[in-house]
Amino acid sequence: MGPLLLYKALYFMGFLKGKERVGMHAYNEVRWHGRAQQGVVTAAKVLAETAMKAGKNVQAFPEFGPERMGAPVKAYNRVSDNPIRVHGQVTEPSFVLIADPTLIGMVPVTSGTPEDAIYIVNSTKSPDVLRTELGLDGTKARVYTIDADHISLATIGRVMPNTPMLGAVAKVTDLIGIEPLIEGFKDNYSKKYSAKIIEGNQNAMQRGFEEVKGG
Repeated sequence: MGPLLLYKALYFMGFLKGKERVGMHAYNEVRWHGRAQQGVVTAAKVLAETAMKAGKNVQAFPEFGPERMGAPVKAYNRVSDNPIRVHGQVTEPSFVLIADPTLIGMVPVTSGTPEDAIYIVNSTKSPDVLRTELGLDGTKARVYTIDADHISLATIGRVMPNTPMLGAVAKVTDLIGIEPLIEGFKDNYSKKYSAKIIEGNQNAMQRGFEEVKGG
């Protein structure tokens, strides 16, 4: 079964999880923003796999635009301790991951988010600068930044911000833990990738966990 078919199967069977806000949802909703070839769809899948191993209910599914390199791409997660009954698009995410900061101002990355949403942005800029660029001054939102491009280049050998950002997710949210993330990645992908690639991605996750800034 290919990745897209797997997403659809998990999505409609309700095996992927998230946390609703009080009075509205019972699950966490996550939205990933990136461009084609940045791995945000894979990141959503890995997040879901990690949370599911921890006993959570999960959903992970992509949304594709034009199929060309560099085109904007979105992916989504829901994570919950309870069965997830909703199967519609994620429209009110409490967690927003932005793999390409050039999308800010180009696509509505803050659309539907609550005032206290958490943002993790792949950027060398400070969280305060990104807060202003995102239009979040005066809100309760928490903004974090991580130089995921640099980390991935140093650990994997190419720019692939998704795995460092997963490490950042483990640090600043309670959706997944860093040790289950690292070990789960090895368990799930060691037959697909070489030991060197597995180790590089694990190192990228650990550095993402350690180097994310903000709050």
